[in-house]
Amino acid sequence: MARERHTARPGPCGSPRVARSCHDCRVSENTTEKTGPVDAEPIRVLVVDDQELFRRGLVMLLGVEPAIEVVGEAGDGIEGTNLAASAAPDVVLLDVRMPKRSGIEACVAIKEVVPSAKIIMLTVSDEEADLYEAVKSGAAGYLLKDSSIEEVAQAIRVVADGQSLISPSMAVKLIDEFKQMSKPERDQVPGLRLTERELEVLRLVAKGLNNREIARQLFISENTVKNHVRNILEKLQLHSRMEAVMYAVREKLLDIP
Repeated sequence: MARERHTARPGPCGSPRVARSCHDCRVSENTTEKTGPVDAEPIRVLVVDDQELFRRGLVMLLGVEPAIEVVGEAGDGIEGTNLAASAAPDVVLLDVRMPKRSGIEACVAIKEVVPSAKIIMLTVSDEEADLYEAVKSGAAGYLLKDSSIEEVAQAIRVVADGQSLISPSMAVKLIDEFKQMSKPERDQVPGLRLTERELEVLRLVAKGLNNREIARQLFISENTVKNHVRNILEKLQLHSRMEAVMYAVREKLLDIP
């Protein structure tokens, strides 16, 4: 059954949403005016960033993106975690460095209260340490703050679709980081449980390719790629594409020099 769309009351400044203000923490309020059925549920997004100007600007720009609904905003990791618990967002845009509770700590906390939430870390730099910690904390993606609004909106749609968001350059850094952590000896080779095609898909995931790009390269359908990724995660008893890449690098399954 299609969800009914609700329109928001314009505020005194003409903003399409009215919010209850608790310092930096805001939750959107919607009216119940019906506008008819829609094709799909909007992606519910929570924005957590301590820089108010950046945060409010991002909220405003995302507010006009199709199929994206900003359900709240918060100015630190603690408020963000509490708001996530009540708003149940599909995607959280989370600043890496914030007061009271860092983005990395908030990522772990949010995943505990809303396990289904996909988290995109926002940062001003692509330092390897930040990337590594973001992956460890369960983030589905990692974006620089100088990304365009189109890139941010596309990233939201990608992670909401169950894919990980990582650029090829960041994938290289991630692989290099985990190479240093590779175990010198292994008691078994779990990767032998994967088929040759699954290993092919895993190698392309490790290079930062999304499902569509993998499908084009292997001349298979996007749904087939999704099935392969799901099988890889089930066989390796993992929960995300990034975990699969980390595992494969550690177990030397990718044959990357």
